Amino acid sequence: MDPAKVQAVIDWPVPRSRVELQRFLGFANFYRRFIRNFGQVAAPLTALTSVKTCFKWSVSAQGAFDLLKNRFTSAPILVTPDVTRQFVVEVDASEVGVGAILSQRSLSDDKVHPCAYFSHRLSPSERNYDVGNRELLAIRLALGEWRQWLEGATVPFVVWTDHRNLEYIRSAKRLNARQARWALFFARFEFVISYRPGSKNTKPDALSRLFSSSVASTDPEGILPEGRVVGLTVWGIERQVKQALTQTPSPRACPRNLLFVPVPTRLAVLQWAHSAKLAGHPGVRGTLASIRQRFWWPTREHDTRRFVAACSVCAQTKSGNSPPAGRLRPLPIPSRPWSHIALDFVTGLPSSAGKTVILTVVDRFSKAAHFIPLAKLPSAKETAQIIIENVFRIHGLPSDVVSDRGPQFTSQFWREFCRLIGASVSLSSGFHPQSNGQAERANQTIGRLLRSLSFRNPASWSEQLPWAEYAHNSLPSSATGLSPFQSSLGYQPPLFSSQFAESSVPSAQAFVQRCERTWKRVRSALCRYRAQTVRAANKRRTKSPRYCRGQRVWLSTQNLPLKTASRKLTPRFIGPFRISQIINPVAVRLLLPRYLRRVHPVFHVSCIKPVLRAPARLPPPPPSLSRAHPSTGSVGFWTCVLGAVVIST
Repeated sequence: MDPAKVQAVIDWPVPRSRVELQRFLGFANFYRRFIRNFGQVAAPLTALTSVKTCFKWSVSAQGAFDLLKNRFTSAPILVTPDVTRQFVVEVDASEVGVGAILSQRSLSDDKVHPCAYFSHRLSPSERNYDVGNRELLAIRLALGEWRQWLEGATVPFVVWTDHRNLEYIRSAKRLNARQARWALFFARFEFVISYRPGSKNTKPDALSRLFSSSVASTDPEGILPEGRVVGLTVWGIERQVKQALTQTPSPRACPRNLLFVPVPTRLAVLQWAHSAKLAGHPGVRGTLASIRQRFWWPTREHDTRRFVAACSVCAQTKSGNSPPAGRLRPLPIPSRPWSHIALDFVTGLPSSAGKTVILTVVDRFSKAAHFIPLAKLPSAKETAQIIIENVFRIHGLPSDVVSDRGPQFTSQFWREFCRLIGASVSLSSGFHPQSNGQAERANQTIGRLLRSLSFRNPASWSEQLPWAEYAHNSLPSSATGLSPFQSSLGYQPPLFSSQFAESSVPSAQAFVQRCERTWKRVRSALCRYRAQTVRAANKRRTKSPRYCRGQRVWLSTQNLPLKTASRKLTPRFIGPFRISQIINPVAVRLLLPRYLRRVHPVFHVSCIKPVLRAPARLPPPPPSLSRAHPSTGSVGFWTCVLGAVVIST
């Protein structure tokens, strides 16, 4: 037998603990059927695995250990590789090494026999690989070790691994540089990677752990080598402050156990306490806690707040917990029905008589709505034709159309169409659907009605849509107290024929006067309701900062279509970007870069926040504060090896 094939087993070290012995016996149990009287041979080793006795290596145990290794590396266990029959490669990787076994089914007894063993100790850089790459490295090394048989095999061989994800590695579309190099090597072989649970993959697992004790004894786990202790910690910032104190005397108000920080060094101290890796950009309280342990100056609380507020890293990575900025700014109240309308689409509906979309048209004065079923989302031209047939021919031309920023409403055709009919186009700002809240609320209402009417047969929603529209328009609105029918038509359609006596000669003038009285009543109710809504909404909002043209702001990434590897680690804000126009007190237009050209540049003030500029140099304290005596903070002792003096024992 070639010694290279069995070197991994011949060099198996003597077990030093019960766990290492159990690992060896687990490897041996897979070959017990090939070893006559295996139980008697391994009896001294099996006795040492009992927890009732003390683990003590004996002469009999050494003899059994050597005898088993000899049996593993000789006939009848080992067979000579035959390239005309299928090979089986069992691989496994641990934190310290990789192991592999090349096997083949014997013609004499139709049982799987090993052909060769392989183990490899991982280098320090290889031990830094993640689990998937270590398992893939085991396959790479095993195939390289036995390539003279595997590359010329006439039958595709099987690779057994206990890492399930490797089953798909050959069909993966995205590989890192290391995996791409290995993939080129794998292309020389014809094989299939098959998953095998770890409980059945103990043979290569035992070979991969042969180096556990040697690695533990030679490679230190900690940062400092053995025989070294941390005796003293000296921060560079502390030395910098002490050097500055040689030119500036410490005031009498400074506590004895703290260092006074002169003006030129305060910015460096704030940078150390807030932006260093050991700090991790904490808030004002955390930054002050680090400063109070060693440093003092009269305005450190005020300076810390200014510095943290102006930190660009915190501004981009931290989410605010304050109420959204921007007071509620409702749209103007119309003076008659159907002069100001709102449009929106309801999508995601099941097919019903060929219809899958609902176009919602709402009168912002009377709250009346039309729900128009459509086969698909229409284009801008199709939307204009639908509005003409279902709204304009009944209620006349509007003076304002509110909608979101869908492609139908942002197109040049829609703008030109509204200009020709004399209507202004009011589009919602970026990622702020509240601008079209009237249509959004109507969508919620129609969804509730359709769920109630067609919950037994959702595909019948198109049949129930006229009844849902009538129900919406006949019920009183919370804003006006009147139904949309009464607010727009001047009367409430009766439900019973005997409810109203029919007039023989109705007066047109009386009808018009009744409509005008109703509209005045509705407008007055809308004004009162808007005032109540504004007061209630502003309780949960804050007044936005006053922005000006050219000012730089951060933009929230909550709704931006950014391509990132992890949404959780994406910055909460990006920028800064400059304001090019103030649309109104709660909406601004930004100058966005080219990679955001698909994003509408108009944003609500709740989506932005101003960029605060950190001072180049902190101002000196006023004379009145020079004799102040603030409370003394606790003195801390940083036990970190960064910048520390290491003393040998």
